[in-house]
Formats: sequence, C-alpha cells, structure tokens
Amino acid sequence: MYSVYIIQSKITGKYYIGYSSDVHRRLNEHNLGKTRSTSPYKPWSLIFVKNFESKRNARQIELKIKKMKSRAFIDKLINDEIDEAFYKTY
Repeated sequence: MYSVYIIQSKITGKYYIGYSSDVHRRLNEHNLGKTRSTSPYKPWSLIFVKNFESKRNARQIELKIKKMKSRAFIDKLINDEIDEAFYKTY
C-alpha cells in the first residue's frame, strides 16, 4: 500500500505533498533534513494521509494535487471537503 501525504512546516505553515509506502519514515526523513527541498522549513507535522492500493495510483493523485497549485484546495482536502471522485484514477 502507498499513501499520499501532506506535511506542514511548524515554522512557516508551508505545505509539502508527497507519496510513500511508509509515511512515518518519510516524515522522520523530512524532519532530519534528508530532503533538500524541505530541510529549510523543518520541523514538519503530518496533517493528511490518503491510502491507495498501488504506487501508480498514489503518484497520480500526488501529481494531481500538486497541479492544483492552490493552498485553498489543499485546505479543503485536509478538511475532508473534497468529493471522493477526485481520487479516482485511470
């Protein structure tokens, strides 16, 4: 199983969207500074997780969320205000 996750910087409030087969390991890596793009904004907290059966589906949804380029959309996603049809992949 793979998961799409959203973490939020405790300092800046910035969001980061990713996918992983082990979300808690990835969160730890972000907080240890092992990811160059997130290191300057640590510490991070996990605020959203959605599970998928396959890596392909998780990656598709991760990219779909990133393409939205909208903090308002991410806030709706976090607050469970997005229709389940959004998560459908082909």
